This record gives sequence, structure tokens and C-alpha cells, in this order.
Amino acid sequence: MTIIVTGGAGFIGSNFIFYTLKNHPKYRVICLDKLTYAGNLSTLKDVMDKPNFKFVKVDICDREAVYRLFESEKPDVVVNFAAESHVDRSIESPDVFLRTNIIGTSVLMDACRKYGIERFHQVSTDEVYGDLPIDRPDLFFTEETPLHTSSPYSSSKASADLLALAYHRTYGLPVTISRCSNNYGPYHFPEKLIPLMIANALNDKPLPVYGKGENIRDWLYVEDHCKAIDLILQKGRVGEVYNIGGHNEMRNIDIVKIILKELGKPESLITFVTDRKGHDLRYAIDPTKIHTELGWLPETKFADGIKKTIKWYLENRSWWEEIISGEYMDYYDKMYSNR
Repeated sequence: MTIIVTGGAGFIGSNFIFYTLKNHPKYRVICLDKLTYAGNLSTLKDVMDKPNFKFVKVDICDREAVYRLFESEKPDVVVNFAAESHVDRSIESPDVFLRTNIIGTSVLMDACRKYGIERFHQVSTDEVYGDLPIDRPDLFFTEETPLHTSSPYSSSKASADLLALAYHRTYGLPVTISRCSNNYGPYHFPEKLIPLMIANALNDKPLPVYGKGENIRDWLYVEDHCKAIDLILQKGRVGEVYNIGGHNEMRNIDIVKIILKELGKPESLITFVTDRKGHDLRYAIDPTKIHTELGWLPETKFADGIKKTIKWYLENRSWWEEIISGEYMDYYDKMYSNR
């Protein structure tokens, strides 16, 4: 089995590569990544020398390069993690998100059609469903929930999902889609909530929290997500969407306080900033379908996962300290300094 993992130098993609090489040692894994700001080749240093792993620097929008790769490597499966994924960045530069997340996905699927594959798996997000009211804890996203996007990012991901389903119906492309809740864990890029709060707390810097921090997210430990995708590839029904949720709903402010307590830092570091435009209130996934059909359930409770995550950031300071510089710091100042 040869599997192409796009966006494999990013957070979830790299964790999926580690999981696959560990649990399927006979697979050949090819990582395709453009190495944008969120793609970090040092993340993959422990697997770069493995004989069944290969890294290729390619933009998924570069049709000729993608076709050459497919022709030479003859993949059996493609898992598409490659995406621009930060909501704030999509508000600032929506065109970048439309190009990568929609056009890039179409190029990959055209390559799959041309060269033949057993499965194309599109990794999506629960943000395509919009949000849920905070005062209705009985409501959850299911696979039947209408798409109702709030940002250029979620709109681009919803577009890619619909395109994938259209390729399945029109061309018979063997497609599956997963929509996950917020991931956390090792190698999470430091602009996202949990790693940003850990890094700032360790450096005794202010912790910027949008609004009053009351927005609720369903948190999924990244390894649990990887297991779910692996199950979908093995047993999932072609043409289907599977929601992957963590059963770990938390308010942003409560997560920040947990991190501060774990690190022995004062809550006085919390700084409330102007809320994000169109900020979704609550995400919550009902994973009944993937549990019923494939037997998957999240294994990591948030209380355990956040401790493992903090421990990893403490033990791997060089990884994220090298990132928090240059372009990232310019972006950070732009997003938070005047709010």
C-alpha cells in the first residue's frame, strides 16, 4: 500500500504520518507539502530516514507537479490534510484559502481520476456547520446538519467537501470525508489557542482571549483523530461523511485557566481582546455514526490530553521557539497588539 499524505508537515498531517508508520509498517508513506508558514520540516525529522517514507515539496495547486508525483509513485490512497486553516488569516486574506482549499482539492481529485486510486479521503472540519447556541447543550452537529459557514475558511472547506461529493457522484471517485472538532496535541502550530496560551504562559507574556472567552469548542486529542481516519480508510463506506468528535466541550476561558494552573502561572496574565468577526459560539459533534458503523470512540479525556500536551511543549521548547519568530511574530502583532 502506498499512501500520499498531503499537508503532512503540518499539525494533524504529521501526527497521522507518525501513527500510520507505527501501526502499518508495511505501508509506503509519501508526504506532499508546500511548506508554508504552518508546515515545518523539522516536525518530520524522526521519520525522514525511514526507508518507507518520502518527503516531496509540492503545492497541491501545481497540477503538473502533482501529476508527475502520481505517475511516479502510483498511490493507492490519498489523504488530504493540506489546507489553509486559520480563521483569522482567512478574514485577512480569503483568496489564499479559496486557492488552496478548493482549487488544490480539485487538482488532487483530478490526479486521482487520471491515475486511479482506491480511496481519496478529504479531511474537513465541523466549522462547515456554522455554530450552535450556547444555551442549547442538547444540540449537536450530525452528518445531516445543513452547511452554514461563518468565515472564508469554513466556506472554502465546505466548498471542497461538496466538490468531493460531486466527484464521487459524477465520476465515481471513491471518496470519503471526515469532519472533526478542534484538535490538540503535539506539534500544534503556536498560533492556535492551546499552544499559544502554553507558549505565552511559559514566557510570562499576556494571554490574549477573544471577547469574554465564553465560546465553546469540542476538543479532540490528535491521536484519537488519526485512529478515526485510519478506521475510515479501512472500513468506511465510499461516498459517506463521518463526524469525529471528542466529547470534550470546554469554554475557551476555562482551558486558558487550566493551562495557567498546570504551569503555576497567575490568571492576571489573561488579557481580553476584541472578539473575532463572526466568531462562532459553540461547536459540538455527535459521533454516533462513526461509533455505530466503525466502532470508534475518543479514548483521551481532556484532563489527560491537556496534561500530555503541556508536557510535550515543555519537553520540546526548541521546536516551537524556533517558530515564534519572523513572519509569525509579525502576524501575531497584527492580530493582537491593538485589540
